[in-house]
Amino acid sequence: MRHLSLIFVCMLVLTGLLSQDLIAQTSRTREQLEKDKAEVQAKLREFDAILKQTAATKKNTIGELNAITRQYETQSRLVNTLSREVKVLDQEISENEDKIESLTQELKELKEEYARMVYNASKMNRNLSIVSFVFSSGSFNQLYMRLKYLKQYTDSRKQQAEQIEILSLELEEERKLLDVRKADKVKVLAEEQKERAKLEELRKEQQGMVNVLSRKERDIKKQITATKKQQQQLESMIRKAIEEEIRLAEAAANKENSSTTKSAGSSMPLTPEARALSSSFAGNKGRLPWPVETGFITMNYGNNPHPSLRGIYVQNDGINIRTQPNSSVRAVFDGTVAKVASMPGYGETVLIKHGEYYTLYTKLKSVSVKSGQSVKSKDVLGQVATDANGEAEVHFQTWKGLQKMDPATWITSK
Repeated sequence: MRHLSLIFVCMLVLTGLLSQDLIAQTSRTREQLEKDKAEVQAKLREFDAILKQTAATKKNTIGELNAITRQYETQSRLVNTLSREVKVLDQEISENEDKIESLTQELKELKEEYARMVYNASKMNRNLSIVSFVFSSGSFNQLYMRLKYLKQYTDSRKQQAEQIEILSLELEEERKLLDVRKADKVKVLAEEQKERAKLEELRKEQQGMVNVLSRKERDIKKQITATKKQQQQLESMIRKAIEEEIRLAEAAANKENSSTTKSAGSSMPLTPEARALSSSFAGNKGRLPWPVETGFITMNYGNNPHPSLRGIYVQNDGINIRTQPNSSVRAVFDGTVAKVASMPGYGETVLIKHGEYYTLYTKLKSVSVKSGQSVKSKDVLGQVATDANGEAEVHFQTWKGLQKMDPATWITSK
């Protein structure tokens, strides 16, 4: 009897520990899903706020198609997150039901064992009273053993009664928890259905734009050719400005008693101050603020498939960020303005030097800094331009010496 009670205690402890571990794991999964969902929903609100600015003048343009495509991708993420949440809830419900079944069986067995103990005790009392049972012992040792047996027997009954009460309470809590999880699943399923409907609306809008733009293939190809020429002019300006900076740094390094030196792996000679700034910029990779307070990337760095023309790719030397009209464009790090220029197709442009690193901000309608001026992180450089379609977009680039880099890897992820 004593061994049986100990087995039940061990089973309860083990079941409790395993359940706690599963609950902790599931809780972490749910917490991450809730965090992911909140981030995606915040991004979608940002999409809505920006795209509403052009709702009155919305046209079938490449810029608008890029924006809708990004919105569709983000909406898909939300739907997938909700779908994952439903699966987690299904798993929780299944685990919960298994636990209820296990607890119900344990409780049944425990009650049956308790009933047998009570029956045996009553049967013993009918045949021989406890006092007679104890004092009919043939020796003191037998008396001691009978008293010990009776205590163990009484303790076991008491312990099993307590275990029955604990299991009953735990079973009640698990049933309440099951009801909560089932209600959560109904809520999430309704939310998923609603968001899937929004996703389908975006898909239709996206496809409609693609169909319209596909019929303008000749005009779009002309626009791609013109844009490529403007990109080449912008790149030429950047390279000349950086080459001039390198030439000046090398001239300074050649002067007698100069503190300007070139380290291994560096793209140009640097003063101790410039080297420290350069190192700090590199150390903040992935943590730099965005050049605009709110916005989303509409075109990535590198080769991008054209959104409406199959087999056509568009090269991008930086990233394009759609933002609110009249938004302030900000420096992403401390530095010095190396160049301010007006470029065909890009408008006002600012190049900032951060040691051996450079950041470029273009498609501005106005500039509030000048060449040689020192700036701090998040200092305003100017205002974003808004095109004839009501779209406000900043073009942002990052360079290390004369080497182009992907700006998305330098700014914080959204």
